Amino acid sequence: MASSAPAISWAQSSDANIRGQAPADVDVVAKNTATGATRRTHSDKDGSFALVGLPPGTYQVDAGPGTARTVTVTVASTFTLNLTAQQAAAATPAEANAQNLGGVTVSATTLEEVKTSEVGQLVSLRQIETTPAASRNFLEFADTVPGMVFTRDANGNTSLRSGAQASSNINVYIDGVGQKNYVLPGGVTGQNNSQGNPFPQLAVAEYKVITSNYKAEYDQLSSAAVTAETKSGTNEFHGDVFGSFTNTAMRAETPSEQANNKKVDSKEKDYGFDIGGPILKDQAHFYLAYEGKEFNSPITVVPTGNSALWANLPASAQAGIGPANLPFKENNWFGKVDWEPTDRDRIEVSGKYRDETAISGIGGNSTANASLNTRNTDKRFDLRWDHSTDSWFNRLQATYEDAQYNPTPITTGYGASYTDASDQNSTLLVDGSSPLSYQNKGQKGPAISDDFTLNDIQWHGDHVIKMGVKFKSVKLTAQDAGDTNALYTYAVGPNGTESIPYKVQFGNPTPGQSPVATSRDQQFGTYIQDDWQVDDHWTFNLGVRWDYEKTPSYLDYQTPAGVVSALNSQDPNGPAGQTYAQSLALGGVNINDYISNGNNRKAKKNEIQPRLGFSNDLFGDEEHVIFGGWGRSYDRNLYESLQVEETKSVLSQPTLFFNTPSQPCTPSATCLAWNPAYLSIPALQALVANSNAGKEVDMINNNLKAPYSDQLSIGMRNKIGEWNTSVAFVNIKSHDGIVYTLGNRRPDGTFWGGGSQPWSFGIPGYGTLIIGNNGLQTKTNQFLISAEKPYTVDSHWSASFAYTYTNAVQNNDNNDPTDQYAFDYEKIGNYPYSAAPGVAKHRLVATGSLDGPWGFVFGSKLTLATPVPDLGLSCYGAPAPGYDSGFTNGGGCLNFAVRPPGEGKFLIGGKVFGYRDIDFQATKNFKVYGNLNAYVRIDLLNAFNWNNYVNYIETIGNNGVLNKRQVIYNPTGDITGYPRTLKVTAGINF
Repeated sequence: MASSAPAISWAQSSDANIRGQAPADVDVVAKNTATGATRRTHSDKDGSFALVGLPPGTYQVDAGPGTARTVTVTVASTFTLNLTAQQAAAATPAEANAQNLGGVTVSATTLEEVKTSEVGQLVSLRQIETTPAASRNFLEFADTVPGMVFTRDANGNTSLRSGAQASSNINVYIDGVGQKNYVLPGGVTGQNNSQGNPFPQLAVAEYKVITSNYKAEYDQLSSAAVTAETKSGTNEFHGDVFGSFTNTAMRAETPSEQANNKKVDSKEKDYGFDIGGPILKDQAHFYLAYEGKEFNSPITVVPTGNSALWANLPASAQAGIGPANLPFKENNWFGKVDWEPTDRDRIEVSGKYRDETAISGIGGNSTANASLNTRNTDKRFDLRWDHSTDSWFNRLQATYEDAQYNPTPITTGYGASYTDASDQNSTLLVDGSSPLSYQNKGQKGPAISDDFTLNDIQWHGDHVIKMGVKFKSVKLTAQDAGDTNALYTYAVGPNGTESIPYKVQFGNPTPGQSPVATSRDQQFGTYIQDDWQVDDHWTFNLGVRWDYEKTPSYLDYQTPAGVVSALNSQDPNGPAGQTYAQSLALGGVNINDYISNGNNRKAKKNEIQPRLGFSNDLFGDEEHVIFGGWGRSYDRNLYESLQVEETKSVLSQPTLFFNTPSQPCTPSATCLAWNPAYLSIPALQALVANSNAGKEVDMINNNLKAPYSDQLSIGMRNKIGEWNTSVAFVNIKSHDGIVYTLGNRRPDGTFWGGGSQPWSFGIPGYGTLIIGNNGLQTKTNQFLISAEKPYTVDSHWSASFAYTYTNAVQNNDNNDPTDQYAFDYEKIGNYPYSAAPGVAKHRLVATGSLDGPWGFVFGSKLTLATPVPDLGLSCYGAPAPGYDSGFTNGGGCLNFAVRPPGEGKFLIGGKVFGYRDIDFQATKNFKVYGNLNAYVRIDLLNAFNWNNYVNYIETIGNNGVLNKRQVIYNPTGDITGYPRTLKVTAGINF
C-alpha cells in the first residue's frame, strides 16, 4: 500500500474500518481470504468492537462459534458489522465479490458505508473494468460521482475538478499518500498539461471520491479528495497482459478536418502488464505493473477574440490555422512488496517511476511555431510499517519523491503574437514562443509521518480516535524563462495588421546569477479526529487539523536595493518632489506592504481547520440516513506563484514598446522608434545592457495567506430495494486565492486615463510593476443526486446515475481557472462575480454493465451537460467611464460570462446541451486452459459522433451596442473528448 503516484505527502487513510457488536469479552479476528493477513481486536463488556487499518479486500470475520461472516470492505470507509450468532446465520451473501481461491469459491457480502458524514462515493473495480474508457487514466471514472468533472481537452490533456475550483485544488491519495503538486497546477504531480496518466490503471483496485466534508486527516486541498487503493500480490499467482489500438482510419473527422478537407494522421496505443503472487504464503507477496502509451492526437489551431479581425491576420500567420497533431509517449511503472512477519505487524515497500515526452503547446490560438518539447518525469518511493494491538493501531511511514517538468521551445528566435488593436489584453493568435516558454520546475525530498488510532474507548458511546503528525522537507525548483526567444506583438485592426510590432518581450539574463529559484520547503501538520458512535442512530465525526508551511525563498526574500531606490525616486511624470511610491499611494497601493527586508514576512500559524460531521440512521437499519457537516480546509500557494520576485529579477523578460500609428507611446527608454535591427535578440539585449529599462518588477504582499474553502453539506441516503440513493446540498466558498494585478499608477494615483490602463507608467528606470495579493474567490451551490444498483453475480447487471445541478461564480473573467493574473480591472476587488468557467448548470452521467451470454460483458456510459460559459472582456465601443463599475471597467469594456446556445438535444426536447457523449464497450472472454483466460474488447466512443465544441466565436457588440447573440460555439474549432472512435483491446490473464 505504499503508494506511488506523482508526489508526496503523508498518510491519509485508504484503509477500511469495521465497527459493530459481537459477544462480550471475546477476540474478534479478521483474516484476508486472498493474502492470509490477519487483524484482531477484543470486544468490550457490552460487545462493541472496532477493527481498524484493514487493507480493502475480502475478510472472514469471526468472534467465536457460529458468528463467522465473510465480507468485502472497500477503500477509505467505515462499516457496521454485527457478529452475534443469530445475525451471522441470518446473513445472506450478495455474492458481489465471489472469488475462486485455490479451487474454492468464496462468496462475500459487500458492506455498504452509509453512516459517513462525507459527501462522495466509491468507484469500484467493476466500474473501472466495464465502463467504456477513452483513456487509461483511472481518474476518468471519477465523473460518475456527482459534482466531479473529468475532461480531456482538445490537446489531449486530462484534468479532474470539482465545482468552481480549479484542478489545482484537488488532492489524490494513493494507498493513503497524497500526490500534491507544490509547484505547478494540475492538482497532482505530472498532470500539468499532460496527456499521460498519474498511475498505471492496472494497479488500481478501487477508489473513493469525497467532494466535501472530508475528515481531519485529509490535507492540502480545498476541493475534492480522491483516495485510491492499489492491487497487491496474493497467495495465488495472477497476471495480465493487454494492448489497445486505434488510428486515423478508426475515427471520424474532427470539425476542423472536415472544413479543411484534410484528415491528419493520428494513432493511440496503450499496452502493459501486471503480475503478482506469493513470496511466502500468508506472509509476503509482490506485485508489479507497467503501462505504456503512444499517442499522436489531432488538434486544431483557431484564433480567439474578435472574429471580425481574423481575416486581417497576415497570410504567414493564417497558414498555421487549422488541423495539426500532438505526438506523446509515456512509460509508467509501479511495484510493491508486503511482508507480515507477525499477525500484529505489516511492512510494505513500493515505488513508482513515470517518464513521458511530448510535443505540446499547439492548439487553441497557438500555432505549431509555438510548440514545446516537454519532458515529464515522476519518481516516488514509500516505506510503511503498521503495528496493531487489540486496542490501538499505529502507522509509521516514510516517503521520497522526485518530480520534474521541463518544456523547451522547439523554435527559437523570432516569434509573433497578434492582438486586437482596441484591446491589448485580447490575443487573437500566437505564432511563436515567448521567453516564458522555457521552464524547469520540480520538487523532490523526503517526508515522514505517524498516525495513531485508539479503537477501544467508551464514553457515552464508542469512540475511534485517530491522531497524526507529519513532517516534510522538499526542495522546490522553478525557472520561468529562457533567453533564446523573443515574442513581437502586432496590432490587428479593421484595416489589417500593422507592418511593425508595437511591443516585444525577450529574455535578459543577469551575468553571474542563476535563473533557477530553489527553496527548501518545510511542512508540518497534525490532526486529531473522533468517530463517535453514540448509538445505533447517531454518529458524529469531530476533528481538527493544523498545518504550517515555511517557504524560505518567499519568507527570506529581500527586495533589491535598486528597486527600493527607484520606488522612492522622483516620479518622472509627476510634480517635482513627488516620488513614485507617493503616486502609488494616491492610487491605493502602499508599496511598503510589498517591500521585503528578509525579516518582515512570517509563515502563518493560524491555519486551524475544524471538521464537523454527523449522520442519523433514522430507524437503525442503515436504510434511511440523514447526514451533513461543516468544515474548513486549507490548500497552499503554488511555488510557481511565490518565486516570481526572484526569477523576474535574475532572468528578466523586459518589454519594450515601439511607436506605431495604432498603438502610440510617449518616447522614452522603453518606447522607441522601430528599427529592423531590433529583430535580433542580441540587439534587444544590448538596448537594456547595464540598464533596468523595461524590466518587469513583481512584488508579493508581505502578509500573504494560504487559500482555503469553507464547506457546508446536508443530505439523505436511502436504500430502495437493490438501489442505493443519495440526495445532498453542498455550499462551498473558496477564499484567498493568490492573484497578480497591474500595480502601475499615474502621478495623480489614477489607474484609468482616456480609457487606457497605465502600462507606460511603470517604476522609474524599470518597467511594469506587478503586485501579488490574496483575492480570488469562488462560490458554489450544488444539488448532488445519485442512484446506484450495485453489481451482483446473481443479477448480472449494474447501473448508476449521477446528476449535478451547479450554480457557481468567481471574481475573475478568465476562462482558465488556474490563471492567476487579472489585468482587466484596477484591482481584484473591483471584479464582479460572474459564472465560473467550465462549469455546466446541469450534468448527468449514467453508466451500466451487463453479463451477456457466451462470455460477453457489455458496458455503456452516457454524459449530458448544458453549455459552459465563455468568459472574457470585450471592448465593443462603449464610452470609457474612467473607473471600474460592475461589469464595465474604466475603459468601457464589458466583463462578460455568456453561455452559448446548445448544439444538440437528446431523445426529446430542444437543443439544450453543450456536451453529449454516449459510449459502448463489448468484451468477449475466452477460457484458454485452466486459469489462463483471454479477452477481446471493443470500445465505441462518442457513438453518434456528436461534436462537443470548446472554442467560441464572440460578437459581443459594436459601437457601444450589444448584439443579441454574443457567443456561439465555433463549428470548425476544437472539440473536447473524441470524435466517433473505435478502439480495439486484446489481452490475457491468469
